[in-house]
Amino acid sequence: MANPAASGGAATSSQFASLYVGDLSDEVSETKLYEVFNAVGPVASIRVCRDSTSRKSLNYAYVNFHQVTDAERALDTLNYSSIEGKPCRIMWSHRDPSLRKGASGNVFVKNLDRSIDNKALSDTFSLFGNILSCKVATDDNGKSKGYGFVH
Repeated sequence: MANPAASGGAATSSQFASLYVGDLSDEVSETKLYEVFNAVGPVASIRVCRDSTSRKSLNYAYVNFHQVTDAERALDTLNYSSIEGKPCRIMWSHRDPSLRKGASGNVFVKNLDRSIDNKALSDTFSLFGNILSCKVATDDNGKSKGYGFVH
């Protein structure tokens, strides 16, 4: 996955060192993420996002690196790796909501074989260009619903 700077992003370089880490287990803590990501390069900060009332994990986090090269290495080596028994999904953090929410380049894929997971879908579509995000819809038991999205 390419750094947004390569595609002409206008954000500052510090934003490019920020990664979104999703599909996390409820048990994943900042400490655990620090252990995993600091092995790749020096981590500046980590925040597991939580419900403001219950403090229950929302199953995603932001990991910030001091250097863009360390964030790139983390994205390349840790994307879809298992943390606390669940494969995590990593992508560049985009602070501009128009980049995240725009339908431009967002593809709906249906009739997926139930064996296709996020990594397989990403690997397939990466042949056609840079993938910002790739997600197979799953039920409460983690089983594929047979469709997904590629951005």
